[in-house]
Amino acid sequence: MTARTLTVAAIQMASGSWHFDDNMATAERLIRAAAAQGARLIVCPELFMMPYFCIDQNAQHLALAEPFADNPRIRHFAALAGELGVVLPIGFFERAGNAAYNSVAVADTDGRILGIYRKTHIPDGPGYTEKYYFTPGDTGFKVWDTNVGKIGIGICWDQWYPETARAMALMGAEVLCFPTIIGSEPFSADYDSCGHWQRTMQGHAAANMLPLVAANRIGRETGIGNGNPQQQALTNTFYGSSFIADHTGAKLAEAGRSEEAILLASFNLDAIRAERQSWGFFRDRRPQMYRSLLTSDGVTTC
Repeated sequence: MTARTLTVAAIQMASGSWHFDDNMATAERLIRAAAAQGARLIVCPELFMMPYFCIDQNAQHLALAEPFADNPRIRHFAALAGELGVVLPIGFFERAGNAAYNSVAVADTDGRILGIYRKTHIPDGPGYTEKYYFTPGDTGFKVWDTNVGKIGIGICWDQWYPETARAMALMGAEVLCFPTIIGSEPFSADYDSCGHWQRTMQGHAAANMLPLVAANRIGRETGIGNGNPQQQALTNTFYGSSFIADHTGAKLAEAGRSEEAILLASFNLDAIRAERQSWGFFRDRRPQMYRSLLTSDGVTTC
């Protein structure tokens, strides 16, 4: 039997233009370049088609949300995935009735849209006021059975939770993908979370023995404020540092903090599966002992 080898790519890019077609053109250029280098799974940053409007709270940004059905931007990238024969997660700001979500549509190698995942964990802090815009996702975690393998996708803040990665691993994921937007913290110019951010996901890869792809944006973006002339608009500088880790958590490829990049790595999915099974991590799990994980305060009742 021929071994299943998958080449994955992480795209690092800026998306600060309010002319969304410019951001889309940048993404397409980098996706095409990654595919030309052999990538079959290509991960772009979170919400890569638009600026990060969550820097501040302004009601006019709510109009940016678009429905999933018949979305021309999603159709464009799904067609590109079909043309290039790649799997492509497509991040977008979704409007569904009175709710709005931070979502990813997944395009398979034949251009079919397999469905959507809605971000489960929604952060809220200075410069990252996502709770103002996004409803917590209701899809549950998803693993997509694509033509290149089973792909698990979380979105940014999801990546800080070991439950996200473990849930997708239990559902059969063979690669974990985390499209991301992260950078400076307006409350402290000296605070740098980059190392913490990387190590958290490296731990997910190691604990579940799964390759992992993390794609972050770069650039400096300033919000438009909340309409109060007395309140200065915040600025975020996104620190890139996208990376690909192997199934032991080791970084195989890493981008710098400020430059556009395409990262590539190849994995023998069958060999990794055999090694994962031999370690017995999933054989020796004791789900009945983890009741406290179903609570907020750690207190269980029988």
